[in-house]
Amino acid sequence: MKVAVVGATGMVGNVLLQVLREQNFPITELIPVASEKSVGTEIDFGGLKFKVVGLETAVNMRPDVAIFSAGGDTSLEWAPKFAEVGTTVIDNSSAWRMDPTKKLIVPEINGNELTATDKIIANPNCSTIQLVLTLSPLHKAYKVKRVVVSTYQSITGTGVKAVQQMENERNGINGDMAYNYPIDKNCIPQCDSFVDNGYTKEEMKLTNETKKILDPAINVTATAVRVPVVGGHSEAVNIEFENDFDLADVRKLLHEQSGITLKDDPTTYSYPMPKYAEGKDDVFVGRIRRDESQANTLNLWIVADNLRKGAATNAVQIGKLLIEKGLI
Repeated sequence: MKVAVVGATGMVGNVLLQVLREQNFPITELIPVASEKSVGTEIDFGGLKFKVVGLETAVNMRPDVAIFSAGGDTSLEWAPKFAEVGTTVIDNSSAWRMDPTKKLIVPEINGNELTATDKIIANPNCSTIQLVLTLSPLHKAYKVKRVVVSTYQSITGTGVKAVQQMENERNGINGDMAYNYPIDKNCIPQCDSFVDNGYTKEEMKLTNETKKILDPAINVTATAVRVPVVGGHSEAVNIEFENDFDLADVRKLLHEQSGITLKDDPTTYSYPMPKYAEGKDDVFVGRIRRDESQANTLNLWIVADNLRKGAATNAVQIGKLLIEKGLI
């Protein structure tokens, strides 16, 4: 199986290559793809060397699967070109997520929706994936009415430049700024750019993608904050249900949900933290408690490595599911 990784030299691209190896994805030929400045350089994959090629060359090689992590503009231009030659595209950008003709997939939730005709498949936003994976079993059991989510998002979601900015600040070095403000010892209440309603694009992704994946009737309001952390994204989530719940049943539902690890024991100070989520594929859920200010309402805390389940792992899982279903 020919597998192209578009954006192979980037931060998510590197994690994609790592996850493909870990998950024993059945690759017979790897096609690392990047911008022209990287063409000709070599990528190490499982001890073998593969030369980076450009997008045009990659299309002409007709890969079976192309996993994109190279930005929305690249995806909009090139994903259809890959699809035209029969390649199945799994796209990590926001380019296709809200396109009504494209599926927005978290395999544990709606992977059964995939068909052979889906040639461009959207990977949800990192903060959305960990949220909807947690909401899904609870929505089936109690019917979610409204979600209030505050995120504490890793600088790795911005990219290498943001990580370098924080390292520079910690070492007293003046350098390029990924943000308008210092990030070390700071929290910036802005992830992505602002839109007309005063929210950021990141906040609206959480709203719109949750509705598309789970249920258009769920109301979601979000505040997304960038924090000086590298291990993953954290979310404080308040969920109002139509029906009442039992906390023991909530924990049981989450424990049984594929892709979730429960860390919820205040007596031993056991709760999710990005320090321990880094490098892991699961979504971690804890601090589960009833909202005592309002009926049928739950508070919990969700953490996941945004480069793995929030991006690379989910994309590779989509690819493996396509293979299992005989769709590629």
